[in-house]
Amino acid sequence: MAEDVVVLRKYGNEVEARFDATVLEANGIPAQVLADTAGGAFPSMALVFPVRLLVRAADADLARELLDTPVDQPTDE
Repeated sequence: MAEDVVVLRKYGNEVEARFDATVLEANGIPAQVLADTAGGAFPSMALVFPVRLLVRAADADLARELLDTPVDQPTDE
């Protein structure tokens, strides 16, 4: 039986989606980026057909938490 997959987020460009996918994968959550940009030949198509970040439904809550958690900035001490 196939696992349920959900669209976690939609993006206006592929770079941001791939960055977030990398963050998720570094934390053990498999992620996939789907882009309808003619293989990168027409990146502006993402404005009409947003780039999608997909994760397993079982991982969606943790994935959102990871991506929504702000990163602490180092202080100059």
